[in-house]
Amino acid sequence: MSGSAVESGFGELRAGNLGVRLAETAAEIDASLALRFRVFYEEMGAHPDAATRASGRDRDEFDAVADHLLVVDHDLGEGPEAVVGTYRLIRRRAAASIGRFYSAAEYDIAPLVALPGEILELGRSCVDANHRTRGTLQLLWRGIAAYVFYRKIDLMFGCASLHGTDLDALAPALTYLHAHHLAPPAIRPRAVPGRFVPMDRLDPATLDLRAVVKELPPLVKGYLRLGGFVGDGAVLDHQFNTTDVCIVVKTELVTNKYAKHYERANGVGLTE
Repeated sequence: MSGSAVESGFGELRAGNLGVRLAETAAEIDASLALRFRVFYEEMGAHPDAATRASGRDRDEFDAVADHLLVVDHDLGEGPEAVVGTYRLIRRRAAASIGRFYSAAEYDIAPLVALPGEILELGRSCVDANHRTRGTLQLLWRGIAAYVFYRKIDLMFGCASLHGTDLDALAPALTYLHAHHLAPPAIRPRAVPGRFVPMDRLDPATLDLRAVVKELPPLVKGYLRLGGFVGDGAVLDHQFNTTDVCIVVKTELVTNKYAKHYERANGVGLTE
């Protein structure tokens, strides 16, 4: 694990019985991997290889260098059994220790890697079925905002998933994202050759925008509310039974919102 809650500048943020913080033990990380397996493979229809099926864990080489943001339900206990939500966070230094970011398998992210300052890759987000409430998602966002604020992240990105690989069914969503939220050229990832799937599949003028937005995954809508963009091209991920888009979010809005929250909560002004 590349950091801890203490090192990141914030401990646990609470909302009733729920809290959000970074994983602090190997057992908590293991609980997050088990949660990912239940959601991605058992619930969402991803296709495990033999090792993944045997372990009951969704893991890869990036987990060892990532920070793992957790939502914990204190009504369930104070250990790994309390983990009900997770998000994987990979900073530039962590990716360098492996030689690449996870997203590089699907997108040319060279324009993002070339940027000065700190960048953060978000991924592997999931919440236990019994805890999929607006409050849980808001708490995850509070945790990300705190991490971004204290780690001085300038830009965050990652692959966000639309469920399924039926491009006809997903055409309205893909067309909407391409027409209304395409990233500026300077920060626009592009799906790698051989995996590039055009997103502009319909005439944007024919879309029922309200209906399309309503059907977007909550996570994607959250990114868009923060002024997020999408890269050029979608990618089919048959292992996970998803169609991926690359999300890019400049963090000014995130950090400004968190700074105001911090000031209200602590009654002080910020000096950095």
